[in-house]
Amino acid sequence: MVKIYVLHENEAWVAPLTRALDDLRLDYEYWFLNEGLVPLHEAPPEGIFYNRIGASAHLRGNPHAPELTGLVLDWLERHERRVVNSGRALAMELSKTTQYAALEALDIPTPRTIPAVGRNFILQAAQTFLPKPVILKHNRGGKGHSVNRFDSLEEIVAYLDGPDYEAPVDGVWLVQEFIQSPRPYILRCEFVGGRFFYAMQVDTGEGFALCPAEVCPLRTGRNKYRITDELDGDPVIQRYEQFLEYNNIDIASIELIRDADGKLYTYDVNTNTNYNEQAETDAGLTQTGMQAVARYLGDTLGAVKPCPQARVA
Repeated sequence: MVKIYVLHENEAWVAPLTRALDDLRLDYEYWFLNEGLVPLHEAPPEGIFYNRIGASAHLRGNPHAPELTGLVLDWLERHERRVVNSGRALAMELSKTTQYAALEALDIPTPRTIPAVGRNFILQAAQTFLPKPVILKHNRGGKGHSVNRFDSLEEIVAYLDGPDYEAPVDGVWLVQEFIQSPRPYILRCEFVGGRFFYAMQVDTGEGFALCPAEVCPLRTGRNKYRITDELDGDPVIQRYEQFLEYNNIDIASIELIRDADGKLYTYDVNTNTNYNEQAETDAGLTQTGMQAVARYLGDTLGAVKPCPQARVA
């Protein structure tokens, strides 16, 4: 019998999905891909496969989960299984540099960014932005981890040589212009089935750690997340939908910021998206993000036909 297979490495992040799948009485199975093997010379089971591997897997003690998932996705796609958030989506999740190249290819503005490997090259890149503020962040990040603003070369040197320095898992730093918004929030757009679902304002007053999942701790008792109609009817939404279709991404959130002149800059694509249930409740939504995902998975499963067995070389 065909079913939904969910590829993941974080039990806490799939709990809301479990509830939504159970509510719809869908048949599903979780594949926890922190380690394992890939039976390349066997055919995968019939069904659909939802990739929920996050760039921050290494922060949860699962440093090789993305690489293992890449092998699994290659195997599934070779056998013509329906993958929700394909290998291309995984590549986007794991590299902001890949995201920016794909966004710019469709004329979606991103902040000016210089990838750099090595201390001297980080400093060299930073000097092209200074004395204006500069952002340093990991190319493979997640949850806003290791995103810092600096206002001088001396501050960057102190960080690189200090006790708080943490090397990126792939060795790549992004040196990026700081976009000054007139209001202390960013915008996060949610897409399910490649179509716009809603947008949120996310308060950045306390920093850049902006994981919306309920299990991610807030620094204060208030909720940072608020669903907004600010982008309803904005042309950027259609461009995002085109971007997702072009890159074979089904479910994602896209984060952006508006500068003092009103120009929008896109700076992150999350293909392992989570939802803030409190914000959804406050907005009175009749369908939550995870409910929409579960319904989309159910509809996609219903459209699956048995695949011919791929010939093994």
